[in-house]
Amino acid sequence: MLTAKNFKMPLEVWNHQPASHMEKDRRKPIMERQNKIIKEVSIITGLSIMAGFLINYFSPNGISYIGSWDTASGVITAKAKNDAVVREREIMDVKTVKQIFDTGKAVFIDARPCKEYENGHIKGAISFPAAQFDERIEIFLSNYPPSISIVTYCSGRECRDSHELAQMLIDSGFSETRVFIDGYPTWKKEGYPIE
Repeated sequence: MLTAKNFKMPLEVWNHQPASHMEKDRRKPIMERQNKIIKEVSIITGLSIMAGFLINYFSPNGISYIGSWDTASGVITAKAKNDAVVREREIMDVKTVKQIFDTGKAVFIDARPCKEYENGHIKGAISFPAAQFDERIEIFLSNYPPSISIVTYCSGRECRDSHELAQMLIDSGFSETRVFIDGYPTWKKEGYPIE
């Protein structure tokens, strides 16, 4: 007959833990590694975000955290530190621009790339792409006095070229420079003179 005294069981069997404990012990190192990775990724992400904010803050071309994204209020802009969009310069009504055009006293300047100008522009407008300012300003200065009235335009409220060109012209002495914010598409849509 078997009794506890004469029955010899291996020590491993007596020390055997239930399966759930063994599984828990086996998962522990994996969970520790996952937690360590999550912690490291969080630290790197946090440092990257902080670095991005610092670089943006000290950059002369940094972007403002609060922009103007509503086209109803004018040309959209992120309001960068060197932003050329100046609301006081904007002409928001196409009829007002047409009245200026009809007087013949203002020079209309198309700030879009040459290809777009060639595909259609306001009648009598000069092609002066904002991106080519340095190459074209000397010729412009020799043909027009700084006292003239200028209206720049481009492709509408999502185009900043007319604002950038206006700012560069003002910096060059052409203080009577305004921006037609709705640009060529609205002018054409109204059926006003085009070439």
